[in-house]
Amino acid sequence: MHSFLRAIGFSDSMSTEYDVELLLEDVFKNYQHREAVKEEDGKRAFIEMDKSFGPEIGIKLCGELDEHGFHRQYYFPYLNGSGETSSEDLSMERRANGDSYVGVCDDGRVGCSLIFYLQNSANLRQESLLNHLKGNRVTTTFSGLSLNGMILLPIKENETQKEKRDSFSNRSSLVTAAKNGSQEAIESLTLDDMDTYSMLSRRVVSEDVFTIVDTFFMPYGMECDQYQIMGIINFYTKVYNSYTKEALYQMNVECNGMYFDICINKKDLLGDPEIGRRFKGSIWLQGRINFPK
Repeated sequence: MHSFLRAIGFSDSMSTEYDVELLLEDVFKNYQHREAVKEEDGKRAFIEMDKSFGPEIGIKLCGELDEHGFHRQYYFPYLNGSGETSSEDLSMERRANGDSYVGVCDDGRVGCSLIFYLQNSANLRQESLLNHLKGNRVTTTFSGLSLNGMILLPIKENETQKEKRDSFSNRSSLVTAAKNGSQEAIESLTLDDMDTYSMLSRRVVSEDVFTIVDTFFMPYGMECDQYQIMGIINFYTKVYNSYTKEALYQMNVECNGMYFDICINKKDLLGDPEIGRRFKGSIWLQGRINFPK
């Protein structure tokens, strides 16, 4: 049973594997969208089918189709994100346990390599077969499913802090330049980090850390695509799972200069979301590659 089914509204109703099998049978028989990619031998095809269970949420069923029929390999719940989160270069790797993929994105705004679960594996396989990826720059849309989170009050920022927030794009360009060997960029980043360390050391003596740090994005737990985040809520909606009628919150958050959507079951969220407040919690990071048309 996929643990993140709960995040899109399947908590109480999915108590046994039999319940999950009934749900997946419904996806198989009543899917709303399907992608198929032929294997190189021409005798088999990789199939992706998905069914929506609410606004931008659903379950994707993936497997192989041959002369004997469809053979399910894996499934996962998803949240379709909005907009374009990153335009940095990507590298893709197939997971060892099947035909699913993970992506790696080096985004200077975060300070570490972002590893995410790829939502559109069939599109990637199709583009790779057609060699459309060569020389084309693609963008990525991130989204996250959360099993636990809380709402924190916003920070009252002064002008200096607002300027710091607006400098994320400048820092990202400095990180890129530093990776390319720019000594000036390396020195500038070093001085900035020293100033930040000095400020934190001084303020943490008398202030709570969450009144100093407004957003963060860092790896969490043993899984490489799970993260602990804190981000500012730009907008949110309360939606319902059409199958279970469970209430969910979908929020667009700004975290370290990145904008992406998250979904969490109302039962797992402590506090009430409002625009300007902050979401703090753990997420399973997913990503959709936006291929050029």
